[in-house]
Parts: sequence; structure tokens; C-alpha cells
Amino acid sequence: MIASPVRATSAGAARALALVEWLQAGFARGLEAASAAAGRPARFEPVSWLRDDGRHGGGTRLGIGDTPVFDRASINVSQVHYDDEPTRALASATALSTIIHPAAPRAPSVHIHLSWTELRAGRAYWRLMADLNPSIPDDADTAAFTAALRDAAPSQYATAAAQGDRYFWIPALGRHRGVTHFYLEDFATEDPAADEALARRVGEAATSTYVRLLAGWLARATPGAASVSTDDRARQLAYHTLYLFQVLTLDRGTTSGLLIHDQNDVGILGSLPSHVDRALLASWRDRLPAPQGELLDAIVAALPDASPSPVTDAAKVALARAVRAHYRAHPAAIALQASGGVEVPTVANHR
Repeated sequence: MIASPVRATSAGAARALALVEWLQAGFARGLEAASAAAGRPARFEPVSWLRDDGRHGGGTRLGIGDTPVFDRASINVSQVHYDDEPTRALASATALSTIIHPAAPRAPSVHIHLSWTELRAGRAYWRLMADLNPSIPDDADTAAFTAALRDAAPSQYATAAAQGDRYFWIPALGRHRGVTHFYLEDFATEDPAADEALARRVGEAATSTYVRLLAGWLARATPGAASVSTDDRARQLAYHTLYLFQVLTLDRGTTSGLLIHDQNDVGILGSLPSHVDRALLASWRDRLPAPQGELLDAIVAALPDASPSPVTDAAKVALARAVRAHYRAHPAAIALQASGGVEVPTVANHR
């Protein structure tokens, strides 16, 4: 077995990897500093995985959870490539994907994804996403996160916001996941250097702004669980349930990752919060179009029968298997997943 992943040989993939690793390290440092400043220090722990024993790359996720500050937090970097298989349509894919779920119900969660994909035919493009996900919305936080992304990408912001609003809409529940969205899919211009600079600005704006927002909430919070109202905890659990529902029934990126391989199931599902309301989740079954009700049945069955239900690593493995089994039995159901208006070719490109 190879002890470390073999890296992609292209210059573009190398630059993309350097960018996402820089963002990963800086984001972790910022979150650790915010936690320490609040008198609740905690460290992210690295976990690495290999694709095909490292021959086709791999990645490292920085994770933390069950602390006074973090319910669950995962900052993942990966690079997969097929330099030794020239018949593959995909040459390489390099990505940062992160989700931070704070322990405090009124501190917002955040999701950020930046990836660089190179196809064998020579085409390459970015996928840039950033969305703020509060259990209990705060107008000032929403405005600050929106302004930071608009400043980072003034020419692209209107398109990204509209595409994000489409992608994160949940038809079955008649609402969005999150309060402000930025999403550019299949983004490439005739100036690759400018595109890379845009990716850097968006990633830096999203991560630094979130650190500032979280630090602000920590500074205002009264230490101790007793200071959190029962209503706030209930609203957080309901939102975390909605988050899991959207990720597992609508998110194309998550589904693609699970269908492509089973070598990083826990990492791919690192975006999930620590607990959900299993009964609330099951209550949404009849709102789904066929055959997605069957998928929700399998998701509910994969979760521990408890209230609230803990989303353990074992549960994540069971959830990944449930998603794979469903789409192998109903491949056309992929068309029922979220879309920002731009086709996402991830699964096809990896085959």
C-alpha cells in the first residue's frame, strides 16, 4: 500500500491543490483562534484517506466535534486523478469542501466548496460555492456574508446568487437550505489566471467572514448549556434535520461522490450535523416524488432509533450505502436532484 497519495502531474492541478490546502490551513487556524479567544480552545484533527491505495490520489480532512464551540466541523481537501489511465474522461479533480456546525443554536453554520476539474479533452473549470446556514437567521450575519461575497466577485455575484438560490431550494419543504447562496458551476473564462484569482478571493472572503461571525457569537454567548433555551435547541435540531434531508436527497455533489467510490464515505458525509430528529425526517416522506420516498425510508432506517438520533460514523457508512443502493436501483432518479441551471457532469466524467 502506498503511504501517501500520488499527486496529479498537471500544473493546473498543482496550483489548485496549493490553493485549497492554503485555504484549509488558514480556515482551521482562524476557527481554532476564535475558539481559544472565547476560552474554549480546541484543535482540528487530521484524518487522511487514499484513492486506490494512493495511486489515484486521496485527501486529508481536518475534523472536530462535540466541543463547547463545535457540534461538527469538517474541512476536507482532496485530489483525485487518472494520470495512469488515459482513457478516462476525467484527468483530475481537486477540491476543498467544508462545513462548520457550531454548538450554539444562534451561531450560523457555513458550507464552502471550491473545486478545479480537468477533463482529458483539455477543458477545465471551477466550481465555487458558499452558503450561510443558520438554524435561527440573523439579519446582520446574512448581510455581512452576502456583502463579503459580492465584494469578492462583483461581476459574477448576481449570477452566482441566482444559481445558488435555485440549487438550494427544497421543493418538498417549500423553502431554501440557508439564507444566502453563492454558486458558480462549470466556471471558466479565457483567462485562467483571473479565474484562479476569483476562486482565491471567494474562498478567502467566505472563510474569513465566517470566522469573524463565529467569533462575534462566541464573544456574546454566555458559557454553559443552561444559557440556551429549549426553543433554540429545538429549532437547531429541526434545522439540522432539514440539512441532512437536503444533503442526502438533493445534493448532486454528495451523491456523485458516493456513487463514484466507497473509499471515503465518512469524509464525504462529514457535512452532516451530530444529531437529527428521525421522526421529523420520516414525516416528510409523502412530500417527495416517487421513487424518492423509498430513499427517505432507507435514510431513516440507517439512523439509530433514538430521539434525537445521533449521526455517528457508523450511521454515515450506513447512509452512504443506502444512497448508493437507491440510485443503482433507480438511476433515472438522479434527475430529481438539485440543479442550479447548469448540468453537473461529475459522475459521468469519473467513469
